[in-house]
Amino acid sequence: MANVVETKLIEPLFQALQKERFVTIATIDHETGGPNVSAVSWIYAPSDDRIYFAVDNRSRIVQNIQQNPLIVVNLIANESTYSISGKASIKVEKIEGVPLKLALVEVAITEVRDVMFYGSKISVEPKYEKTYDAQAAAKLDNQVMAALRNA
Repeated sequence: MANVVETKLIEPLFQALQKERFVTIATIDHETGGPNVSAVSWIYAPSDDRIYFAVDNRSRIVQNIQQNPLIVVNLIANESTYSISGKASIKVEKIEGVPLKLALVEVAITEVRDVMFYGSKISVEPKYEKTYDAQAAAKLDNQVMAALRNA
């Protein structure tokens, strides 16, 4: 079966990106020119053709995007694994109303591919838990996700 390539998020992926979740971000390393992969959880899709995420504004992700805007967001959802390619830009260098120095990154989606290997499906999506103070984590998560939704 041919791999269908979309130019925007399909509905189940858009819905999956309406809340915080585990994804990996691949950028081009500004020093080596090779791939760089990081995990993030503060991610949100304001529309089917854009994704926002928040990272420390001193992050290697930010430095990499400043040198080369090409990016891939790897999302496990809808019983599969998706590669969401696009061009990233720093929409906000420091998000207001959040106690950390976080940058808001915007990804203009150019391609969405189902990259799951043939004849399989994801039966359990990745789960994670915050390992610091639960109340502080919940408060910070709410602040960051609100900022992403209101950007």
